[in-house]
Amino acid sequence: MDLASLVRTGGTRYERQPAIIYQGVTQSYGQVYLRSCRLDNALAGLGVSQGERVATLTDNSPEALELVLGIALGGYVRASLYTHNSAETNLYLLNTIGASVLIVQGHYYDAIAPHLKQAVTLRHVLVFDGAAPSGALDYEELLAASSERDRGIVMPPEAPQTIRFSAGTTGKPKGILHSVRAWTGMGTETAILLPELGTSDSYLAGGPLSHATMMPVPGVLAAGASIVVLRAFEPGEFLAAVERHRCTVTFGVPTMVQLAARHPDASTRDLSSLRAIIYGGSPMTETALNEARSVFGDIMVQLYGQSEGAPASWLRPQDHTARDGKYLRSAGRATANSRITIVDEHGAELPQGEIGEIAFDTPGAFTEIWGDPAATKARKLADGSVLSRDMGYLDEDGYLFITDRKEDMIISGGFNVWPAEVENALVAHPEVREASVVGIPHDKWGETPMALVVLADGANVSEDELIAWTRDKVGPVKRVTSVRFGTELPKSPVGKVLRRTVRDQYGPGGTE
Repeated sequence: MDLASLVRTGGTRYERQPAIIYQGVTQSYGQVYLRSCRLDNALAGLGVSQGERVATLTDNSPEALELVLGIALGGYVRASLYTHNSAETNLYLLNTIGASVLIVQGHYYDAIAPHLKQAVTLRHVLVFDGAAPSGALDYEELLAASSERDRGIVMPPEAPQTIRFSAGTTGKPKGILHSVRAWTGMGTETAILLPELGTSDSYLAGGPLSHATMMPVPGVLAAGASIVVLRAFEPGEFLAAVERHRCTVTFGVPTMVQLAARHPDASTRDLSSLRAIIYGGSPMTETALNEARSVFGDIMVQLYGQSEGAPASWLRPQDHTARDGKYLRSAGRATANSRITIVDEHGAELPQGEIGEIAFDTPGAFTEIWGDPAATKARKLADGSVLSRDMGYLDEDGYLFITDRKEDMIISGGFNVWPAEVENALVAHPEVREASVVGIPHDKWGETPMALVVLADGANVSEDELIAWTRDKVGPVKRVTSVRFGTELPKSPVGKVLRRTVRDQYGPGGTE
């Protein structure tokens, strides 16, 4: 069911059911529907047409969900800017997609305001959660003056609906366009993987709704369940919210899951209501997975996908306990309506067990890279499958094993070394909490693996010991040849380790 249909159906079928719970305030499905209608009518009253881009810049909040639904209801194209971006980056994104409207939370306005004159297509700025400065429109006043009538806009399946932005870890971020059909497919495919939900269920949105935390929301809305929104993730508050609201499903990147599992309150809070913890967005080590299972139980569900398409594969709760932990290193098997192939540099399918680039066809696949036909072509095979830029292989049972990002491969003395394999070896050491491996220049071998290691509390292990450990675990070719120690790994706001930052800061000529 598409987003517009979900808000309409929810507003009537579940009119009095709690839809959004935030900081002690509950909004019903009926209230959310009427406010979504007001938002659509407000934008229409400003002269915004179907297909125009409406950018949003907000923390998690009731408005963050209201914007998703109201923008879809009117047939506009939503593009969530990221609060962790610099104002200059968000200006670049506004111009990249030709945004007509920016809806911004009050405390983010001052930073971006000096740049808005350079947003050449921007016609209107709406500010909520704070007084609107001169030159901007007050969001609440605009909604209050707009009709609650549903205009009944129905967009065709191939119409543009959502633009997601790539993380930009290897260059400038790009706008990734999804159609109504694709965004609906993403929500439906994710819902299939969840436990059956009903009106008594609640979804805890602890991560940014501008990112993958949004994936389960359509399935939650279709079931008439509630969404408990945290403004930002804090492990103690996350655990308290599970207990207070008897949350049944949640989503987190591995960093969030690890912090919650290791928090002192994890042993004192009643977490028995949880039926599924979905995780994804970056790899999770076997050690961290086992820690999470010991706290939350065997309810872990891994999803693999990208901004260009998700979900493509999943690892079921029972896979986490199967065959002596073999599948803990896996991204699972293709989801019900997805297909995964491994291809060579020419796009030809490789035999089972051979490493190549992962390609997937999923209902949530993107339409195009906004304004860049060449980049779009470079990310798709002739049959429409998405080229992931991830490298991996399929085993004899169809389980996907990701070896690394294509760009992160280290070529040492003519041998391919995948950083993730070496990182897994390092974190298997009892004294190591986290590790990141990157290639650095070497006079003889061209490149050689270097590790940045974060030790466990109170641990004491030397560089030579860890080099010897990796030699024993992965062999002399793949072993690290140097180790740097740090207090934390550099990560993006959604928990992805920034290998380029590791290389720049800790490699030759680095600042650390």
